[in-house]
Amino acid sequence: MVVTRSVQLSTRGNGDMLDITPQVAREVQQSGVSSGIVTIFAPSATSGLTTIEYESGALADLKHLFDEIVPEDGDYRHNLRWGDGNGHSHVRAALVGPSLTVPFTQGRLLLGTWQQVTYIDFDNRARRRELVLQIMGE
Repeated sequence: MVVTRSVQLSTRGNGDMLDITPQVAREVQQSGVSSGIVTIFAPSATSGLTTIEYESGALADLKHLFDEIVPEDGDYRHNLRWGDGNGHSHVRAALVGPSLTVPFTQGRLLLGTWQQVTYIDFDNRARRRELVLQIMGE
């Protein structure tokens, strides 16, 4: 069985990180699928999905890493072409990736104790986002 759902988000942009574990877990539980996998997909070129221990220290460390390896004020050809100032957002999103797959059993996500599903909006402004969830199994 395959069930497709969506999750709506409002972000502040600029590296805003959201713990979306509760929304994903709710959609899996309500899907009627007992065991399988859920793929979360961000149809956006300036955001990404990962897992991390969702606590202020780990989040700050991850943000610091992005600032170091892909600085906001870098020289990005994208900015020259479009003038929108979010070249760094596209590069950061490409490093993280637009999707994440999590297994589940008995309607429960099989995440580690300190592991949360985290959405990161790298764009340089606040956004309304929609995530696509494909829940597959039996």
